[in-house]
Amino acid sequence: MGLSVAELAVESLIANGIEALYCLPGVQNDPFFNTLYDRSDALKPIQARHEQGAAYMALGAALATGKPQAFCLVPGPGFLNGCAALCTAQALNAPLFALIGQIPSRAIGKGFGLLHEISGQRDIMAHLTKSATSVMQGSDAPAAFANAWTTMLSGCPGPVGVEVPADVWGEDSGVSSVSASTGVAAPAISADDIDAAAALIKAAQRPLIVVGSGAQEHSDAVRALAEQTGAGVMAFRTGHGVVDSGAPEFVSMPQGHRLWPECDLVIGLGTRLTVQKMEWGVDEALKILHIDIDPAVPDRGPKPSLKLTGDLGDALPRISAVMDSAGDDRSASDDRSAGDDRSAWRARIADVKHQVSTEIAQKLAPQLDWLAAIRSALPVDGLFVDELTQIGYVSRFTFPVSGPRQFLSTGYQGTLGWGVATAIGAAHARPDVPVVSISGDGGAMFSIAELATAAHHKIPVTIIVMNDNAFGNVRGIQRDNFDGRFIASDLTSPDFVALAQACGVSAVRVDSPDELQAALSKAVAHNGPNLIEVPVGDFPSPWEYIRMPKQRGTA
Repeated sequence: MGLSVAELAVESLIANGIEALYCLPGVQNDPFFNTLYDRSDALKPIQARHEQGAAYMALGAALATGKPQAFCLVPGPGFLNGCAALCTAQALNAPLFALIGQIPSRAIGKGFGLLHEISGQRDIMAHLTKSATSVMQGSDAPAAFANAWTTMLSGCPGPVGVEVPADVWGEDSGVSSVSASTGVAAPAISADDIDAAAALIKAAQRPLIVVGSGAQEHSDAVRALAEQTGAGVMAFRTGHGVVDSGAPEFVSMPQGHRLWPECDLVIGLGTRLTVQKMEWGVDEALKILHIDIDPAVPDRGPKPSLKLTGDLGDALPRISAVMDSAGDDRSASDDRSAGDDRSAWRARIADVKHQVSTEIAQKLAPQLDWLAAIRSALPVDGLFVDELTQIGYVSRFTFPVSGPRQFLSTGYQGTLGWGVATAIGAAHARPDVPVVSISGDGGAMFSIAELATAAHHKIPVTIIVMNDNAFGNVRGIQRDNFDGRFIASDLTSPDFVALAQACGVSAVRVDSPDELQAALSKAVAHNGPNLIEVPVGDFPSPWEYIRMPKQRGTA
């Protein structure tokens, strides 16, 4: 007699390093949770108040740690409630394991109208994950779980899903033990491609490096390449923290946009380069070196001059070594030294950074005052979780970040309402550092019930709610672009302080940046959940620094 499917599922999660299971139990998964009862010392359930919250918590834990995390939901509406987080995990290439229940196997696809039945659940999951597998009988389970883990850990990270029908949990899997899975190593990049990349970089006089989430584990190598080449390093949203935003080589997106017409080489590292290639524009004078572990990414949009498929941990040191061994001289026709070229370009970068920062400080002063208060109170290693709110938008190109995985963002998915639950998951996974979420009142209400989850599990997180009684971004666009024809953007929000206190969460209301700084300093020292409500009015629009016009190529 081997492990039951439920036992195998539990042991598979434990063997692969999962210590917390973010979840919301239900009837189709009762046998699984009954099994988990005996192993909850090794795999702790963190029960949420809504399926979306459970999935976002797992996502926050994955983003904060860079390690796989898992959530478990019932089928049908439970699974669908978690899909916003799966969409976001897919956009962020986050290693997330979705364990989803299913109706009894004999009834799948029959349309009997059983509890939580939907058509094509696995197909829906397949569109949102790297792989989606159904365990239709006990003997399917070992391969289903092992293959899911291998898929998650191979190549570009991303979510995976396994669904298990209610009647299959108790079946014999046919195996008596479970081992940790390993990913398939990325193929080594050829020496010729490394040489070609080095030559392309050496020929450039005004290079710009663009980093995304794929570079989060390679800070040292990125900084070394920037130092070697004189390149600026541009980050936005998921690339924040790869290079300290206080470093001279760091370039924000608005600053990079200003430099875009001048650069002669863009080096994309673990990023899609979508905004730069599709919105800012390219031309024949701009060379593109695109390095990504996913071979399909560089080919989307305008084709790069050279693409390398592989791990940045392999590619960057080898490129740097080739450049070092070949020396620093450029062509004999160039009478300037490489050092002079790099100094001039770095000076230009510094000048543009100053110009753009001064403009932003003048135009977006209200948002910057609040962000400065947060930055002053949040320790240098603290985690900041952004949101689709006026402060959040501005944070993406102004909030100082010193290291990897300190700035968590939705990426291109832009899932409003992710912030509260995601921050709770991040704080649960990283209790060693303070975690702060910034939400508007509209976004906060998506998962405000998870304050009770944070209180129940004593999770030390601080939720800041900027309350303007509106969907502030929508209202701002209606104000600026549609002659103030406000529609469906006004809200009646609750007393967030009273609501938080009713959930057992420490809460205060503040009215100024100085008060916010003081309250946040106190909150991050508190070993438990906190909420700070900040009543605010309208903010100046940040959109000229987010959706920026074409700079190169034809219109």
